[in-house]
Amino acid sequence: MPIVNIIVTREGTTPDAASVTPEEKARLIKGVSNLLLEVLNKPLDATFVTIQEIELDSWGRNGMPVKEFRLQQTS
Repeated sequence: MPIVNIIVTREGTTPDAASVTPEEKARLIKGVSNLLLEVLNKPLDATFVTIQEIELDSWGRNGMPVKEFRLQQTS
């Protein structure tokens, strides 16, 4: 029984979206489930997928908050 946890930042993929949309989440769940079926022969009804959204100020990279890191990358 595979359990897959997908962690994404809570920011939209388009300028008008503040988070991952329900449609995008559904596509992630379907895609991951189908991948496990194809690669490991894990049945869809035995595969569990969770999606966790993290606020931007709750994670960092390269020793700094991600917003600061991204600003540094664009300079």
